[in-house]
Amino acid sequence: MRKISTRILLLIFAFLMITVFFMYVLTDYLYERLYVEDTREMMVEVGTKLQTMYTSGKVTDEFIADIEHYANYSNLNIFAVRNPRELSACVPFDIDYETLIGPEERQQLLAGEYVQKIGYEPRFDRKLISVVLPLVDQNRLEGIIYIYFPLVKISELANNEVIFLFVSAFIFLIVISFLIYKGIRHIMRPLSNLQRAVEQMSYGNYGTRVPVHSKDEVGKLSSTFNKMAEAIQQEDEAQKTFLATVSHELRTPISYVKGYSEAIQKNIIPENQKEETIQLIVREANRMERLTNELLQLARMENEQAEITLYPIPLAETLREVQKILTHQAKKKSITLHLDVDDALIIKAEEVKLKQIIINIIENAINYSYEQSKVEITAIENNDHAQITIKDYGIGIPQEDLSHVTERFYRVNKARGRADGGSGLGLSIVEQLLKQLDGKIDITSEVEKGTVVKIMLPLMEE
Repeated sequence: MRKISTRILLLIFAFLMITVFFMYVLTDYLYERLYVEDTREMMVEVGTKLQTMYTSGKVTDEFIADIEHYANYSNLNIFAVRNPRELSACVPFDIDYETLIGPEERQQLLAGEYVQKIGYEPRFDRKLISVVLPLVDQNRLEGIIYIYFPLVKISELANNEVIFLFVSAFIFLIVISFLIYKGIRHIMRPLSNLQRAVEQMSYGNYGTRVPVHSKDEVGKLSSTFNKMAEAIQQEDEAQKTFLATVSHELRTPISYVKGYSEAIQKNIIPENQKEETIQLIVREANRMERLTNELLQLARMENEQAEITLYPIPLAETLREVQKILTHQAKKKSITLHLDVDDALIIKAEEVKLKQIIINIIENAINYSYEQSKVEITAIENNDHAQITIKDYGIGIPQEDLSHVTERFYRVNKARGRADGGSGLGLSIVEQLLKQLDGKIDITSEVEKGTVVKIMLPLMEE
């Protein structure tokens, strides 16, 4: 594939060739239109003035002598003759009378008009411009005034400056070539850096960055590449962390299931402990199942492209259903679920996802609350939104952990989380579900005093 720099050079060369051609055409035009035309007009003007010296009758020797006298002081070659055929004796080159004055030209002269001729003359090795003006009396051609002038060649017009022009042109080409080379290098340097960076990225070196030295299109492209590279690097690191965490989370239950299963198979475990061991295996299997289901749910939500249909839902009814579902789990720790909700609240949501959000948060509140305490659930209207508040009186969350609790696999109390089968994915799922419902979550907590979770969901417009 041809490099961009080569394409630019070829493009510039093409433009230079077009410029040279244009200058040639322009020079030829100026030569023809200015120099030749100016010479012709001057010859016609001189000849017309000399015509006024002729009155009528035969062309006298005195008139011819006056014309020759004027010619001695002019840069034009001027002759007056009675018969055009006599010109061959006057001018220093052969004249074809029939070509010079044919039937059409003769009628033109008799009408008082001049005849112009331009042709190449070998003796002078250049073009010759001539003007024939008639001396007419009573429709008779008594004689002519013949004026001719060898046209200077274009190269001769600047003969003294030719060397200077060539030297100047050569220096100009060197300077222009150097500037073009520098310019292309300057333009191509960031693109070359970008190309190398892309190659490094393709090899997995996501820490590659491109220096940005300008604010033009190339600079913006480099900045965009750096942002993309940073995002890819963060995603790569997050993916590696995620895979490492998943592996770590699965390793423990797998090792339990594998170890105790082999122990039962080899009859290492006493009969009186087999039931307890089987329950442990089931618990760890359930834990792995829950973890994989939650991971699949997260993956589906992140890749979900279809828009979710939101519809009116009576919030009080949904909260009461969730209360019934979790009452048995709360009673195991002698925890009371206290519900206070405005029955008039109608929110715009999707029921299954809404229930999952509320269940996950209340389950967390139950799991991390002290026995014989309570979990308060309230719902009120707040700025065209329904504000659902879930408050527990449990162990609380340290301030340094609050900003991380919605991250995958993040646990405040990791040992406790594994003991009760928590995966650290619950709040991550809640956050993803709330994004789909156009909702928000806010968590405040104080260690040993409890945690308050506020959920904001849009109300149905009236």
